[in-house]
Amino acid sequence: MTTVLTQLAAASWFENVKQAVSDWFANLADRFYTNFILDDMYLYLVDGLKVTLLITFLAAILGIIIGFLVAMVKVTYQNTGKLRVLNGFSSLYLTVIRGTPMVVQLMIFWFVIFKDFTPAIGNPKVYVAVLAFGINSGAYVAEIARSGILSIDKGQMEAGRSLGLTYIQTMGKIIMPQAIKNVLPALGNEFIVLLKETSVCGFIALTDLTKGGDIIRSDTYDAFMPLIAVALIYLTLVLVFTKILGHFERRLRQSDNR
Repeated sequence: MTTVLTQLAAASWFENVKQAVSDWFANLADRFYTNFILDDMYLYLVDGLKVTLLITFLAAILGIIIGFLVAMVKVTYQNTGKLRVLNGFSSLYLTVIRGTPMVVQLMIFWFVIFKDFTPAIGNPKVYVAVLAFGINSGAYVAEIARSGILSIDKGQMEAGRSLGLTYIQTMGKIIMPQAIKNVLPALGNEFIVLLKETSVCGFIALTDLTKGGDIIRSDTYDAFMPLIAVALIYLTLVLVFTKILGHFERRLRQSDNR
C-alpha cells in the first residue's frame, strides 16, 4: 500500500512539474511577444545598438589618438627631459581619469561642462558620450602605447638618428609602427572593455543598448526578457569582436614568422 501511494505521489509530482514547465514555456512566448513584438518594442534595442556601436567606434578612435600622443609625451620626457610641462599635464590627466569612475566622468561632462551644448546637427548626448569615453579610454591606451614604445630596442632610435632623422621623424617612421604592432592585442582588449563600459550612457538619458532594454522593462514591467536580451547582444558582440581580433593576431604572428 505504501509503495502504491509513493508511486502515485511521484507520478503526481512529475505531472505537476511537466505542467509547470509547459506553462513556463507558453508564458515565455507570450512575454517575448509583449516585450519585443507588440508595438515594435524591439526597435528600442535596434536603435540602442546603433548608438552603442557608434559611440564605441568613435570613442575608440579618439582614445587611440589621445593615448598615443600622451604616451609620446611621457616617453620623450623620460628619454630627453624635454616637454616637462606637457608631461606634467599628462601625468595629471592619467591620475584623474584613471582614479575616478567612468560614470562620474560622463555625468560631469554632460551635466556640468556641456550642460548648454547644442550642436547644429545630431544628438548632443552622443557627442558628449564620445568625448567622455574617448578621453577615458585614452588614459588606458596611453599606458598600453607607452609599454609598446618602451618595448622597442633603444638601438632603433639610435639607428634612426644616425641616418639624419629627427627625434619626431624617428618616432613616427621607425618606433611607432613597431610599437603599434606590438600592442594591437592589448588595444583590442581595451576596445572590448570600452564596448561594455558604454552601458552607463543611460545615466545621461542617452538611449544606448542598455537604456533601450530598460525602457522596455519600464513599459512592460518585465525585467527578465529585456535584460536577458541585452546581455545576449553584448555577449554576441564581444564574441564576434574577440574572434576578429584573434584573426588579426594570428595574421601578425604569421607575418613575424616570415
